[in-house]
Amino acid sequence: VQLQASGGGLVQAGGSLRLSCSASGRTTVMGWFRQAPGKEREFVAAISRSGGTTNYANSVKGRVTISRDNAKNTVYLQMSGLKPEDTAIYYCAAGLSIWLRGANEYDYWGQGTQVTVSS
Repeated sequence: VQLQASGGGLVQAGGSLRLSCSASGRTTVMGWFRQAPGKEREFVAAISRSGGTTNYANSVKGRVTISRDNAKNTVYLQMSGLKPEDTAIYYCAAGLSIWLRGANEYDYWGQGTQVTVSS
C-alpha cells in the first residue's frame, strides 16, 4: 500500500487545517503521527476500518478529528485550535491495531506533510 499525505501549510495560532491521506488500496487501521524537529515521532490519532472507533492522543483530544472515506481510500485529519507546539511534519500510516500507538506498530507510511503554526 502506498500512502500520500497532503494538506499541510502555514497557519496562525487558533487556525484550522485539514490533512488528507490517500491510499493506493484497501487499508485497515489508519493513523496519523507527527514529528517535530529534534523529537521522536509521536502518535496523534487512529481510526478503525469502519470509522466507528477512534483513538486520540491526549495532547490533541478535543481539537482534532480523524475520519475516513473508504470509497475514496482516504483518511482525513481535521485540526482546529492549532497551537505553535503542533508544528511538525505529519505522517499518515497504515497498521493493524487501533490501540497500539507506537510508530513501529504501523507497516506503511506516507511521505509526510509539513504543518507550521505561527504564534
